[in-house]
Amino acid sequence: MTTPDAALTRLVQGFERFRAAYFETDHSLFDQLVWEGQRPQVMVVGCCDSRADPHMITDSGPGDLFVIRNVAALVPPYMPDGRLAGVSAALEFGVKGLEVGHIVVLGHAMCGGVRSLMEYGDADPRFEFMGRWVGLLAEAREEVRSLVTEAEPALLARYAERASVLVSLRNLMTYPWIAERVAADRLALHGWYFDFTWGVLMAAESPHGPFRQIDAAGLPRAAVGGCHDRR
Repeated sequence: MTTPDAALTRLVQGFERFRAAYFETDHSLFDQLVWEGQRPQVMVVGCCDSRADPHMITDSGPGDLFVIRNVAALVPPYMPDGRLAGVSAALEFGVKGLEVGHIVVLGHAMCGGVRSLMEYGDADPRFEFMGRWVGLLAEAREEVRSLVTEAEPALLARYAERASVLVSLRNLMTYPWIAERVAADRLALHGWYFDFTWGVLMAAESPHGPFRQIDAAGLPRAAVGGCHDRR
């Protein structure tokens, strides 16, 4: 087991390797990012889970992705008068400011946030804020419980993880400036699910599923907009 101090030391050592690779050996990439700014084409809404880093999963580098991470990779519905504006502000910056062409909601297996949702709903007694947050995914909880009634809790959680991706995907379309760009074919929405127990990446074929394994040889199908609507 790594100690806290050893983990921190590893971060510093990692930065030194990063600095050597990107600033001492060849600094052209960051020179470009400094002078031209960031121009990512893909925004990813991912989970905080340390096992599901979007950059690691997709082998992406600096400037490739605009990433939003929170518990359960959750996109709240559009609430212009609400106070939960962190995710909404990041979405707005990515869509209006950076003009990304794709938004990917990236869920994953063994998600602690979804497990909390399935076990406690919006009232997890272990935490102060968790219940209210994952409670925004109540639709996924009820959907799974109505369709899969006799499954083991672990199996229910696997279904709920994918259902939660679909809820967030549908919530994206409640933002008027996202819906407008999707309708104008300027933005495509994707729902992905990373199962790290098998090393498999899946994509939703519509805002209501199903999920199918992504074929590395082809372009992933969008759930909303983009290539989905042209098929």
